[in-house]
Amino acid sequence: MTVTRQDVSEVNDRYRRSRELYERALRTIPLGSQTFSKSAMQWVGGVSPLFLERGEGCRVWDVDGNEYVDYVLGLMPVVLGYCDPDVNEAIRHQLEQGITFSLATELEAELAERLVRIIPCAERVRFGKNGSDATLAATRLARAHTGRDVIAMCGYHGWHDWSIGTTSRNLGIPKAVRELTVTFPFNDAAALERIFKESPADIAAVILEPAAATDPEPEFLEQVKRLAHEHGALLIFDEIVAGFRAHLGGAQARYGVTPDLATFGKAMANGMPISAVVGRADIMSLMEEIFFSATFGGETLSLAAAIATLDKLEAHDGPARMEGAAAELREGVSMILSERGIGDVYAVTGPSWWPRIAVGGNDRMPPVLATSLLRQEFVANGLLMMSTFNLCLAHVHEAVVIDTLNRWSRVADVLAVAVNSDDPEKFLRGKPVRPVFQVRSS
Repeated sequence: MTVTRQDVSEVNDRYRRSRELYERALRTIPLGSQTFSKSAMQWVGGVSPLFLERGEGCRVWDVDGNEYVDYVLGLMPVVLGYCDPDVNEAIRHQLEQGITFSLATELEAELAERLVRIIPCAERVRFGKNGSDATLAATRLARAHTGRDVIAMCGYHGWHDWSIGTTSRNLGIPKAVRELTVTFPFNDAAALERIFKESPADIAAVILEPAAATDPEPEFLEQVKRLAHEHGALLIFDEIVAGFRAHLGGAQARYGVTPDLATFGKAMANGMPISAVVGRADIMSLMEEIFFSATFGGETLSLAAAIATLDKLEAHDGPARMEGAAAELREGVSMILSERGIGDVYAVTGPSWWPRIAVGGNDRMPPVLATSLLRQEFVANGLLMMSTFNLCLAHVHEAVVIDTLNRWSRVADVLAVAVNSDDPEKFLRGKPVRPVFQVRSS
């Protein structure tokens, strides 16, 4: 297979409006997007959609009218599906009452009561607008409770200085701030133990995603909790991703380990901006002393959407049903990759509730090229997907699973030819993707 001028022309026509909007956006918006992971960096340049116009269920349409089965889901806030009628009705009803008020509303207590009922560690609740808000607040709370300064961290916890300073994206973050966070690998309790031995009285909290790229190994979470408590530190679970997906009560409910504090967000309101810090009452009482306060913390449209979302997830056994669809996709895609003989380059891994495509490589096809070709063929075949199967309830239909696997088959046909080619790079029709960074081990 070779790329012809006609092929390139057809692709250029397919994304003409996206390209024009991107050029326009760059004149006023650095990167052309508000989020690194939604930017042009993540897609093959010139042959990918960059702007979406609308969504319904598990499908989206770009500004050029192309349709996709969406497995990005806005980076996972969409858990029921785009334009879910129950959530939309809750928002419309609240919109007629008002959005942001001068005092608290009953909705705050109503949502907090739901979270306390379904999340094991939740005795008290405070709301934010995104995951970074919540993890920052949780670490500040831990420092206030323990009187210590250092945070031991594993995984990704948002864009604020204390967390992102440990990554390659640390430009503008003071060295003194970066030194207050230390990192350890997932599923490596021995590495955490060494951190405590080196600084036994400095660690305020251990924060980690209890499950992300992989499941926790047996006893790992218990070991982390024991080490933290033995050394007077708090245990914080960052459940921004796992919350309401791994289990309605989060990964802590799924894996049976209860932290002192936890953070939730993303899937809580089916796309509306809201997050939460939850935890033990004695620790959360310090929320009255630390400063975690924002104008839009009690914004009512998101609160109403969250209540409707959690009610629907609970009524429809959402996490279990999504995991069932994930199992079908895992099995089907694994078979497709095996039949095409490319399982050494592309493999389905990850927890059963959040499968992902692990991209390897060989001498002719380095991982960046392999990733770029994969995403190029995804969009060419009507799949909006990066490296993970982000599922919503709207995916949980046999017709959607079959449609997805048929598209995957066409993707794999092209990848198989490229993988076995002497020059796989000739199959790339544009500029390769540019990774932001990697903090989750696969």
